[in-house]
Amino acid sequence: MRLNQNKEFELRGVNHLALVCRDMKRTVDFYSGLLGMPLVKTIELPDGRGQHFFFDIGNGDSLAFFWFPDAPAAAPGIASPEPSGLDLRTAHGSMNHVAFDVSPEKIDEYRDRIEAKGIRVTQVVNHDDTAAQTSPEVGETTFVRSIYFFDPDGILLEFAAWQRELGDDDVRHAPATEADADRYLVLRDGD
Repeated sequence: MRLNQNKEFELRGVNHLALVCRDMKRTVDFYSGLLGMPLVKTIELPDGRGQHFFFDIGNGDSLAFFWFPDAPAAAPGIASPEPSGLDLRTAHGSMNHVAFDVSPEKIDEYRDRIEAKGIRVTQVVNHDDTAAQTSPEVGETTFVRSIYFFDPDGILLEFAAWQRELGDDDVRHAPATEADADRYLVLRDGD
């Protein structure tokens, strides 16, 4: 039996995550051409409302994109992270980033391959349970290693490689509420 198994619904993973792009051809070129994700379904929406395309991301899961001819412009720093990557905050209800699961043995190779394709990519980040939450080396508290890069529409993507099985001691923080915002801002800003 899996740790923390869902007792309410037998969910099998993510069927698809639907995002919005500015140019479907450019999106197909990036996700299929550069990242190698097979395009598995295309839909022309009725009455000229646009398109909806699906890419296979493995394990029976898909990443989907809508293209709407009259979609509002992108809003970096509001609906998506700033392209600089220095400020990852986004608005309530926004989609912050998409993380694709990759093998721990492949994360360094994949970083080099993405960079070789001309895509700006971070160094591998070793996320851990230290005070800084990252370390230059993999340690016993490292739980995931990640690389980050943007797609042509400014969607933040991550390749994430789990380093260890998560346990009960990995869930140890009380969830914040809207009322906690001021306390967090004081901590963040040092006032």
